[in-house]
Amino acid sequence: MRATTTTLDNNRIKLDVEIDEAEMGEALDAAAATLSKQVSVKGFRKGKVPKNVLVAHIGGADVLRAEAIRESLPDFYARAIADTQSDPIGQPDINIIDGEESGPLHFEAEVEVRPEVSIKGQRDLRVTIPSPQVTDAEIIAQIDRFRETDAILKDVDRPIVTGDLVTMDVRVEQIATDVEPLEMSDFMYTVGSGTITEGVDELIVGLKAGEEMKLNGSVEGGVVATYELKLKQVKERELPELTDEWVQENTEWATQDEMREGILSQMRRMKIVEAQMSQRDAVLMALSELVSEEAVPESLAASETDERLHDLGHRLSEQKLNLEMFLQVTNQSSDQLLETLRADAVRAVRIDLAMRALVKTEQLEPSDEEIDDELLKTAMSMGVEADLLRTNLRDTGRVSAFHAEVAKMKASRWLNDNVTFVDPDGVEIDRELLRTDQSEELDA
Repeated sequence: MRATTTTLDNNRIKLDVEIDEAEMGEALDAAAATLSKQVSVKGFRKGKVPKNVLVAHIGGADVLRAEAIRESLPDFYARAIADTQSDPIGQPDINIIDGEESGPLHFEAEVEVRPEVSIKGQRDLRVTIPSPQVTDAEIIAQIDRFRETDAILKDVDRPIVTGDLVTMDVRVEQIATDVEPLEMSDFMYTVGSGTITEGVDELIVGLKAGEEMKLNGSVEGGVVATYELKLKQVKERELPELTDEWVQENTEWATQDEMREGILSQMRRMKIVEAQMSQRDAVLMALSELVSEEAVPESLAASETDERLHDLGHRLSEQKLNLEMFLQVTNQSSDQLLETLRADAVRAVRIDLAMRALVKTEQLEPSDEEIDDELLKTAMSMGVEADLLRTNLRDTGRVSAFHAEVAKMKASRWLNDNVTFVDPDGVEIDRELLRTDQSEELDA
């Protein structure tokens, strides 16, 4: 096989492919073997029909050659893609130039390929992730949660503050529906919990027992409703005094100092893990912003959307659900679902294009040794021989895709080592904290 490429406009290339007579001979033999198992010829068992008899039975050598070309053309195209290291993102338009009747086969294929984009500012990225640092306020709040389990509720005659328990009568009437109003007596509500509807916590603070409030909010499904609250009683939690004796009797620690250090250690590990888990997605989201949405080819956005829709259907099927039931449960239309899936798909394509651009800009192309190492690891994880995987990648035209994945692994490592991580307040995070392995401590 000989394959060359010519660059065309609009992210398209033209492949010029020549298949020699020896390869065509192999394709003819393969087609004959396949047809021999399918065609019934009197006096012969399927699969045992001599080639000359088969050719005569199906209508001549021209018919066999046409079948051989039809069967082999996808494989020839895939090998040409691998040999030229092209990266197609659409279906090819194939035109046979010569060889339909005899001799070498010569064909051309035009196909859209993945665009190469350029990025700037990757070294100046500031990526926001949760802070791995534990504050005194967080420690005190956690200690107070322990104390709340032993708290005493006391009636108070003062304006309501966050954290109070308010006993109230509640009436919820949906607007523009036939649903009967919902009424609850002596409902106990913790101010600040946000479990009634949006806006209650802001309005109730400052009121006192005996007062009433009314507001519009939403109920399940987004339906607007009127909420009427009659405040009957207000209680506050009186926390027990924090002493060594109380700590020893009510917690796993012996003293206040041990309790504080224990909580600090647990929270520090958890917060570092939280920051580490958010690192990758946050970095990729920040990097994707360096690629405009207009740079995303429609064919890539459409295929990625279709793939996500297919995956969703498969997951629903495993749960004995269908798409219609899913739309009802999530209270959305099919158009809204497709819009969401497409937005996610476009973001994924932008990330992919940005990662590939980063590889090129920072010269992160993997060496042959790195590719071989990753191929060996992949083969071992799949339980196949490395040579078999290598052959499969070539025959299916996925060599370029595999190389790109290895390159993007290097790009991910580069990003983690070079971007600046900051907490939500913009304070730079010590990179060494993000490299700390917390798994052993958490398992313990």
